[in-house]
Amino acid sequence: MNRNDLSVYFIMGTSNSKQPLETLEKALQAGITCFQIREKGEGCLKGAAYEAFAKECQNLCRAYNVPFIVNDDVDLALKLDADGIHVGQDDLAITEFRAQANGKIIGVSVHDEQELHHAVKSGADYVGIGPIYQTKSKSNAKPPAGVNFLQKARSLYPQFPIVGIGGINEKNAAEVRSAGADGVAVISVICESSDINKTIRALSGEK
Repeated sequence: MNRNDLSVYFIMGTSNSKQPLETLEKALQAGITCFQIREKGEGCLKGAAYEAFAKECQNLCRAYNVPFIVNDDVDLALKLDADGIHVGQDDLAITEFRAQANGKIIGVSVHDEQELHHAVKSGADYVGIGPIYQTKSKSNAKPPAGVNFLQKARSLYPQFPIVGIGGINEKNAAEVRSAGADGVAVISVICESSDINKTIRALSGEK
């Protein structure tokens, strides 16, 4: 996993934007470095409709040469030949997915030191640490942890790819990077932005 690919990591499903494909393309044009489709929550797409939407997202990502990651859905990731998958602590074991998709990117959500060590030893390519701040995009999110664990994770694994997630916006993204994250993973700050170019410049640290 190229650590630069985590710089501005956009996560989105159809529940996050009224025009998700348009939002994704604008975000790609503005310079996101990775995209994860996360189709969860009330009214989410399922079956053929979900697969068709995912394929359209993948085609856009390919057009801009941006990694396309599938959240949690191993079968879909394999069927679409996605660039990778992101799993949580309750999802399919990393080793199982690796056996089916050698060479693919595997990201893992971690919340404490034990989970971090396990993810690294199990062969994860990057970890997502959070929620750093209060988030509204995930109803069952754990309490915000601030940057303390992020700083510790970076000291334990100086070269390992880490992305911060949870409540990150234009105003606090710099703090997350300073704490040791290679990048920031965001949902609502892009989906709700009136100027996606400006938002992504701010998230990436540009003036």
